[in-house]
Amino acid sequence: MGKIEEIAGVAGVDGIFIGPSDLAADMGHLGQPGALAVQKVVEAGIARIIDSGKPAGILTGDLALAQRYLDMGATFVAVGNDVSLLMQSARALRARFGGGAGGAGSGY
Repeated sequence: MGKIEEIAGVAGVDGIFIGPSDLAADMGHLGQPGALAVQKVVEAGIARIIDSGKPAGILTGDLALAQRYLDMGATFVAVGNDVSLLMQSARALRARFGGGAGGAGSGY
Protein backbone atom coordinates (compact mmCIF):
# COMPACT_ATOMS: atom_id res chain seq x y z
CA MET A 1 0.00 0.00 0.00
CA GLY A 2 2.97 2.26 0.56
CA LYS A 3 3.96 2.23 -3.11
CA ILE A 4 0.66 2.80 -4.89
CA GLU A 5 1.86 5.89 -6.74
CA GLU A 6 5.10 4.17 -7.76
CA ILE A 7 3.21 1.14 -9.05
CA ALA A 8 0.73 3.36 -10.90
CA GLY A 9 3.64 5.04 -12.68
CA VAL A 10 4.94 1.79 -14.19
CA ALA A 11 4.36 1.59 -17.94
CA GLY A 12 1.80 -1.10 -18.75
CA VAL A 13 0.04 -1.05 -15.39
CA ASP A 14 -3.59 -0.52 -16.29
CA GLY A 15 -5.15 -0.75 -12.84
CA ILE A 16 -4.39 -1.58 -9.23
CA PHE A 17 -6.18 -4.25 -7.25
CA ILE A 18 -6.40 -4.30 -3.45
CA GLY A 19 -6.70 -7.65 -1.67
CA PRO A 20 -8.42 -6.78 1.62
CA SER A 21 -8.01 -10.25 3.15
CA ASP A 22 -4.28 -10.23 2.49
CA LEU A 23 -4.08 -6.67 3.79
CA ALA A 24 -6.02 -7.62 6.93
CA ALA A 25 -3.67 -10.53 7.61
CA ASP A 26 -0.65 -8.30 7.07
CA MET A 27 -2.11 -5.78 9.53
CA GLY A 28 -2.70 -8.44 12.21
CA HIS A 29 -6.44 -8.82 11.54
CA LEU A 30 -6.39 -12.34 10.09
CA GLY A 31 -9.83 -13.24 8.72
CA GLN A 32 -11.20 -9.74 9.41
CA PRO A 33 -11.04 -7.73 6.17
CA GLY A 34 -13.96 -5.63 7.44
CA ALA A 35 -12.06 -4.46 10.54
CA LEU A 36 -12.18 -0.68 10.92
CA ALA A 37 -8.40 -0.28 10.77
CA VAL A 38 -8.26 -2.33 7.57
CA GLN A 39 -11.14 -0.43 6.00
CA LYS A 40 -9.44 2.90 6.69
CA VAL A 41 -6.37 1.71 4.78
CA VAL A 42 -8.55 0.32 1.97
CA GLU A 43 -10.43 3.62 1.67
CA ALA A 44 -7.20 5.60 1.53
CA GLY A 45 -5.79 3.13 -0.99
CA ILE A 46 -8.78 3.40 -3.31
CA ALA A 47 -8.57 7.20 -3.18
CA ARG A 48 -4.83 7.14 -3.93
CA ILE A 49 -5.28 4.75 -6.84
CA ILE A 50 -8.00 6.94 -8.33
CA ASP A 51 -5.90 10.08 -7.75
CA SER A 52 -3.05 8.39 -9.64
CA GLY A 53 -5.31 8.11 -12.67
CA LYS A 54 -5.66 4.31 -12.56
CA PRO A 55 -8.77 2.22 -12.03
CA ALA A 56 -9.07 0.75 -8.55
CA GLY A 57 -10.17 -2.83 -8.01
CA ILE A 58 -10.98 -4.92 -4.97
CA LEU A 59 -12.43 -8.30 -3.92
CA THR A 60 -15.07 -8.84 -1.25
CA GLY A 61 -17.76 -11.34 -0.41
CA ASP A 62 -19.58 -8.72 1.65
CA LEU A 63 -22.27 -7.16 -0.55
CA ALA A 64 -22.54 -4.02 1.58
CA LEU A 65 -18.78 -3.45 1.34
CA ALA A 66 -18.92 -4.12 -2.41
CA GLN A 67 -21.46 -1.33 -2.82
CA ARG A 68 -19.41 0.95 -0.58
CA TYR A 69 -16.32 0.36 -2.71
CA LEU A 70 -18.30 1.16 -5.86
CA ASP A 71 -19.65 4.31 -4.22
CA MET A 72 -16.05 5.30 -3.40
CA GLY A 73 -15.16 5.04 -7.08
CA ALA A 74 -13.70 1.56 -7.42
CA THR A 75 -13.93 0.57 -11.07
CA PHE A 76 -13.95 -3.19 -10.72
CA VAL A 77 -15.29 -5.00 -7.67
CA ALA A 78 -15.22 -8.78 -7.53
CA VAL A 79 -18.06 -9.95 -5.30
CA GLY A 80 -17.33 -13.64 -5.19
CA ASN A 81 -14.72 -16.25 -5.82
CA ASP A 82 -14.68 -19.80 -7.08
CA VAL A 83 -14.84 -21.40 -3.64
CA SER A 84 -17.69 -19.26 -2.30
CA LEU A 85 -19.73 -19.63 -5.50
CA LEU A 86 -19.24 -23.40 -5.49
CA MET A 87 -20.30 -23.61 -1.82
CA GLN A 88 -23.41 -21.51 -2.43
CA SER A 89 -24.43 -23.75 -5.32
CA ALA A 90 -23.76 -26.93 -3.34
CA ARG A 91 -25.84 -25.67 -0.42
CA ALA A 92 -28.70 -24.73 -2.75
CA LEU A 93 -28.67 -28.20 -4.32
CA ARG A 94 -28.59 -29.89 -0.92
CA ALA A 95 -31.51 -27.75 0.27
CA ARG A 96 -33.51 -28.60 -2.84
CA PHE A 97 -32.80 -32.30 -3.08
CA GLY A 98 -32.30 -33.29 0.54
CA GLY A 99 -29.46 -34.65 2.51
CA GLY A 100 -30.10 -38.15 3.78
CA ALA A 101 -32.65 -39.67 6.11
CA GLY A 102 -35.90 -37.78 6.00
CA GLY A 103 -34.78 -35.72 3.02
CA ALA A 104 -36.19 -35.76 -0.48
CA GLY A 105 -33.20 -37.66 -1.88
CA SER A 106 -30.25 -39.80 -0.99
CA GLY A 107 -27.86 -36.89 -0.55
CA TYR A 108 -25.59 -37.97 -3.40
